[in-house]
Amino acid sequence: MSPPTAPQEPDAESDQPTAHADLVRLQKFLASTGLGSRRHCEEYIETGRVTVDGEEVIELGAKIDPETQVICVDGERVRLQPKRYYLLNKPSGFLCTNNDPAGRRRVIDLFPKENQRLFTVGRLDENSEGLILVTNDGEMAERLAHPRYRVPRTYQVQVVGNPPREKLNELRKGIRFKEGVFRVSGLKPLRKQGKSTFLELTLHEGQNREIRRMMARIGHKVIQLIRVRFGPLNLGNLKSGEFRRLTDWELKKLREMLTDKHSPDIRRRKGRKSVVPGKARPSRISAEKKALNKKPSHKTPAHKKTARKKHKQGSTVSQPGTPRRRIIGDTQGKQTRSGRQK
Repeated sequence: MSPPTAPQEPDAESDQPTAHADLVRLQKFLASTGLGSRRHCEEYIETGRVTVDGEEVIELGAKIDPETQVICVDGERVRLQPKRYYLLNKPSGFLCTNNDPAGRRRVIDLFPKENQRLFTVGRLDENSEGLILVTNDGEMAERLAHPRYRVPRTYQVQVVGNPPREKLNELRKGIRFKEGVFRVSGLKPLRKQGKSTFLELTLHEGQNREIRRMMARIGHKVIQLIRVRFGPLNLGNLKSGEFRRLTDWELKKLREMLTDKHSPDIRRRKGRKSVVPGKARPSRISAEKKALNKKPSHKTPAHKKTARKKHKQGSTVSQPGTPRRRIIGDTQGKQTRSGRQK
């Protein structure tokens, strides 16, 4: 067994495949095993919880060979597992965490005790219910939970009282908290029940207790909160505490949301045309020379024509109650600004 190796550059003159062709970064391998997102796996490495062939590794750039080396986390060997994707109707009273020192009930406790690492995509607080995605695909989970992908989340919320239109408009405009401005992207009143009201709210970012805090700010406390949609996924008739595997169509739609064109690493600028291959953009110096050599135009700009036209129109009409002033230099007609002769 060989220790993890640092990345090396292949010899450019050699056509033979390198010996490190099958090496992968340690944090990427750990995320693919379902241990968590890459960021969480990097924390495992930096805190000394990961060993490779019995040796502790704390270097994030280390590469390993999963086929020949033994990788352990907290003394337990981790292996690649087939990807699992479940849709769960979370009941109230369960936590979206894999480690709770207080020993409270967790979402993953609702699944069979199999040899697989599962975790939730994002979070629903302990008292919230409804749709949540559970998987062992760390990379997809990290992307779906990332706010830059703006995955729509729809909730049905029961609140105290009947919020007036002015209060609901505050939710659309945004309410400022210490984390930033929270706002809903969709809002629809559903029905009234006694002294409470049911609303359907849609968000594109999942901040901590976002809906509860916004509703408390406008004076209408949340009684019940149920997530009914997450991107292309719908809760449907799934009973509380039950789960099912995602269909092929649902997985396809989720992956379409995470294509390269939606990646946060790509910056797109509106109105900027791409450069045609083989044609270089004109330099700034040549553009400045071209502007200097350009003959000055004697045409009056359009905005000046409009301003002059408005001035003429205003000079022909006298405003009531305004004193008439003589135009300086008008010695023949002795016109005033009201357009009349004196």
